[in-house]
Amino acid sequence: MRILFTGGSGKAGRHACEYLRDQGHRIVNFDRVPLGLDGVDDRLGDMTDLGQVYDALTSIAGFDDLLPGTGVPKFDAVVHFAAVPRILVTGDAECYRVNTLGTYNVIDAALKTGVRKIIFASSETTYGVCFADGTRKPDYLPVDEDHPVIPEDSYAMSKVCNEVTARSFQRRSGADIYGLRINNVIEPHEYETDFPAYIENPDLRLRNIFGYIDARDLGHMAQCCLDTDGLGYEVFNVANDDTSVALETDDIMARYYEGIQVAEMGAHETFYSNAKAKRLVGFAPQFGWRDAIG
Repeated sequence: MRILFTGGSGKAGRHACEYLRDQGHRIVNFDRVPLGLDGVDDRLGDMTDLGQVYDALTSIAGFDDLLPGTGVPKFDAVVHFAAVPRILVTGDAECYRVNTLGTYNVIDAALKTGVRKIIFASSETTYGVCFADGTRKPDYLPVDEDHPVIPEDSYAMSKVCNEVTARSFQRRSGADIYGLRINNVIEPHEYETDFPAYIENPDLRLRNIFGYIDARDLGHMAQCCLDTDGLGYEVFNVANDDTSVALETDDIMARYYEGIQVAEMGAHETFYSNAKAKRLVGFAPQFGWRDAIG
């Protein structure tokens, strides 16, 4: 497939781009800074400028596109990861503006240029736990896609707005638009640098609902969505099968979630349910901290 990938130079995007490249796709990374990855074309631009997004979607990817003499090839899909990645990077209003306006522009331009498959990054923060003022616990466990999304911060608000925007565009267009509520993204090197502290002090993982997703498995999830047609609009939690701490489920419940309704769970089963992604698109995460650091 020919894919415009926005935000491919970021923490999650760089690994997803590499994964998708290795599946044989032609990737154009649309970002403010280059990725510099062999086999991926970089196109510098600002997603809050609608004209720049349209230009990227209606331009050649590289000089090789000139060889056939048949004009500009069309994109088959858009994977939209570009965003201000959390609170406290910019001002709150700027975070909200960039993320919501950028997502509107990307989906609008994609549909109007004929793209029928759009995958966009939403977030674990939509459930209102991660960046809450004080400790806010889930209504029930494990958290699935039916859990209320009532955030308090500008970043999570922007992601909820983006989901509503995407759903509206899908209803009007009939295209496939899938949102990924991505759990805390972990790069391979972070198992050794960060996870010893999580094992020592599980409190550090409370705001992430004790979950995570390996950045390489996030690329796999994007591929699963590219392979699955006909779902219309859907959102998916994206997480590892495991928790990010050494405690077993019962110990986590006793220490952090007393009195909260919980379904029957395995000893190390994620509290951030990925069951829907497994059921509907065949998601099967492969990488985890226990294999990396024992």
